[in-house]
Amino acid sequence: MSARIARRNLVAVPAALAAGALLLTGCLGGEPPEEETSNEGTAVTGGTANDEPGETVTIGFSAPAADHGWMGAITGAALDTADQYDDIDLRQAEATNDVNMQISHIEQFINEGVDAIVLLPFDGDALTEVALEAMEAGIPVINVDRELSSPFASRVTILGDNYGMGVSAGTYICEQLADQSDAVVAEIQGIANLPLTQDRSQGFADALDDCGLSVSTQVSADFTIQGGETATSNLLQAEPEIDAIWNHDDDQGIGVLAAIENAGRDEFFMVGGAGSLDVMEQIQAGDTVMQATVVYPSTQAADGIKLARLVAQDKSFSDLVSADVPRTIQLNAPVVTAENVEQYMDIGFRS
Repeated sequence: MSARIARRNLVAVPAALAAGALLLTGCLGGEPPEEETSNEGTAVTGGTANDEPGETVTIGFSAPAADHGWMGAITGAALDTADQYDDIDLRQAEATNDVNMQISHIEQFINEGVDAIVLLPFDGDALTEVALEAMEAGIPVINVDRELSSPFASRVTILGDNYGMGVSAGTYICEQLADQSDAVVAEIQGIANLPLTQDRSQGFADALDDCGLSVSTQVSADFTIQGGETATSNLLQAEPEIDAIWNHDDDQGIGVLAAIENAGRDEFFMVGGAGSLDVMEQIQAGDTVMQATVVYPSTQAADGIKLARLVAQDKSFSDLVSADVPRTIQLNAPVVTAENVEQYMDIGFRS
């Protein structure tokens, strides 16, 4: 990597602008991606001039273990996107939930002198120091999903919208329960003390409040199938009549739906969270209480690969007038229903 590019990456940190819900060719944003294919030695079809082959760049990629459907989709999409470009040499670190091991992987990338690093940290605070080391070495870090604790630890941060998920779910439920001021609305969280869960719950509460509703009962699972089933069983026992349920996570939703089926309850409708393909298929079939889900994009690391390539090749963001790739990008949290589900099937993930 040239000294000019290295200097540009470092000075861009305090100067770059934030952008919300921007669309990067192929997959960035809440809208479904256009289909892409790759041809050897040629640009990715359906793209822009930025997809034309350039100088080969080496990108290091590190993410937690794929012990959750969404996380598995994150890694799979990143690898698939890298494969579309002949000018990307992707070096994937072993997926791990061991913070110290992930730190050592980033240190190895630094020692190898990669051109950029795409990092989904298991723990943002714990990975901040080594990310700062990479930035100081002139290697731009693309931070995905879980924020690092220093604004100087990454060149670009790509985030889902947890608060927006809650707003989307609450707004949809308000639309379905119009004029039912006494409606019973239940909420099934993931892990209650996580900031992302609290953000989702706050957005949900704010949206419901806007239409005169509130959460009647709130239970917490743990983002697992077993946790979802246990929490939902407790919820159904506590509430003999429910009008709507929002479940934060489609992976734990498998257990949620199992508990609902075991209880023989179907007087309510349910909204999911994250956007699994399993849930989208249920929405499409229309034979369960599952009526909608809110997308939390599993394309974030794939977007990170595209952005890492642009930054390392010193390219601009073609959809903007501004000369540089944005500093922060927050993706949309759209609601998927029977009316639009086919548009989102391609970005759904298997639970």
